[in-house]
Amino acid sequence: MLVIIVGGGRVGSYLAAQLLSEGHQVKLIENRFEVIDRLRSDLPHEILIIGDGSSPNILEAASIKHAQVLAAVTGEDETNLVITTLARFEFNIPRTIARVNNPKNAWLFNSEMGVDVGLNQTDILAKLVAEEMSVGDMMTLLKLRRGEYSLVEEKLPPRSQVLGLPLKEIKLPSTCVIAAVIRKGQVMIPRGNLLFEVGDEVLAVVDNNSKAELRQLFAPAPDA
Repeated sequence: MLVIIVGGGRVGSYLAAQLLSEGHQVKLIENRFEVIDRLRSDLPHEILIIGDGSSPNILEAASIKHAQVLAAVTGEDETNLVITTLARFEFNIPRTIARVNNPKNAWLFNSEMGVDVGLNQTDILAKLVAEEMSVGDMMTLLKLRRGEYSLVEEKLPPRSQVLGLPLKEIKLPSTCVIAAVIRKGQVMIPRGNLLFEVGDEVLAVVDNNSKAELRQLFAPAPDA
């Protein structure tokens, strides 16, 4: 997969290195010469394109017509929006991702501006902090679909309401799927006849509206 990254700051350079390590093709566009000098020491020279990423000519030099993904991660929201708009409507890039620097501008990063995913780091961090303060022992491992779903982990405590019950008889929320169970360091496939035990680490994919219901289901049974 060819991924074009516009912006060679810390975010862009780290993303480029990560994608290269996973075997993807990468082109990184940057026009600040002091940043380019650092990039040349950190990344393969052949992936660097020197120029303005909001220029159609520079995007074409980066082989944008053959790219599957474009990530605009500069420090300027206006620039990121111009780039994603060009990528989507001029070059028909299948997937566009844009960094949101100022949370007040987040509303602009939508499909009408050519943005599939707007990464608002401040908002993500704030939501994670609030979530971890409220969900108790349930740990969020990963956010999916722009934060609408989460991969969560819960270690079953003594007297959990699901202990000894086969999975097929547990009334899970309709928007929840048990992905795996880790027992004594071994991954178990969550089939219908699986019986939960104390200390099981349950991994589940759940939407935000059902997370509290799932946590309550795993919690100790109330005193009689």
